[in-house]
Amino acid sequence: MYRLAPETTACIESCLACHTACLGTATTHCLEAGGAHVAPAHYRLMLACAEICRSTAHLMLTAVPQHRLTCKACAEICDACAGSCAEVGGMEDCVEACRRCAESCRRMAG
Repeated sequence: MYRLAPETTACIESCLACHTACLGTATTHCLEAGGAHVAPAHYRLMLACAEICRSTAHLMLTAVPQHRLTCKACAEICDACAGSCAEVGGMEDCVEACRRCAESCRRMAG
């Protein structure tokens, strides 16, 4: 059986946690809160963050070396999403999940 390195497993877990936080927050909290929470740029960024996190976890699970490319992109998008969520406010769990994922992905990207 193929075993992933511990740092890869940790990054996958961070990505999946961020995917869950961003998608869940966007589709429940933000839609209910309205206003700045559903501003197109902010809402699209949250959905993009959820998707890049899911895709990055998937590529790490396939063990292709190109996962470093998506890890780099994931870190950038997670940083942007954390900033946007912090600015809008009331999404501390999402901000923290994005920051953890960004840091983990930066390490994986090399």
